[in-house]
Amino acid sequence: MECKGFLFDLDGTLVDSLPAVERAWTQWAERHGISPQQVLDFIHGKQAITSLRHFMPNATEAELQHEFTRLEQVEAEDTDGVSALPGALALLERINALGIPWAIVTSGSVPVANARRLAGGVPLPEVFITSERVKQGKPHPDAYLLGAQGLGLAPQDCVVVEDAPAGILSGLAAGCQVIAVNAPVDTPKLDQVDLILSSLEQLKIAKSEQGAVIELIA
Repeated sequence: MECKGFLFDLDGTLVDSLPAVERAWTQWAERHGISPQQVLDFIHGKQAITSLRHFMPNATEAELQHEFTRLEQVEAEDTDGVSALPGALALLERINALGIPWAIVTSGSVPVANARRLAGGVPLPEVFITSERVKQGKPHPDAYLLGAQGLGLAPQDCVVVEDAPAGILSGLAAGCQVIAVNAPVDTPKLDQVDLILSSLEQLKIAKSEQGAVIELIA
């Protein structure tokens, strides 16, 4: 594969925040009398407000915003156990050394995304797309289209690196190349992605005239 830039998801791709995510949403589900497993099966890769609207269909906008603010505070303050995933920091260091542009494109809000990025030791990218900047979150293409625009690149010249089904669908819908990392086997359209990995440690990046050459380490 060749590309001119990278668009990375954050949670589950660059950092392991699963314990913190599940703690926050389990507490929320129990408070509302909803099955925690039902909630956890839905939320991954999506904006929090999308999940709240799904599980609170009769709530007013004011009620939804109240729940969102409360949940956001919990998620931003709880970074216990959040860490960089294997190969993530070395890959970003390599990309930076080669001068290849990259962005983080997350469904998280600024407070939550920054807290988890810092907890995982992930460097601050030049382009950081968070939920506040996108009207329609993943699986819609908006977030990754905005990420490519931020890098000054056409979507097809970018590689999306994602773990969640919603994010993979978003990258495909945006017209980007897509690398799926540790994605569920039942992810829709998984057969349409360019590479399927179990870890970022499997990627080798080299410089080319066009940008970057991506190789898979067996």
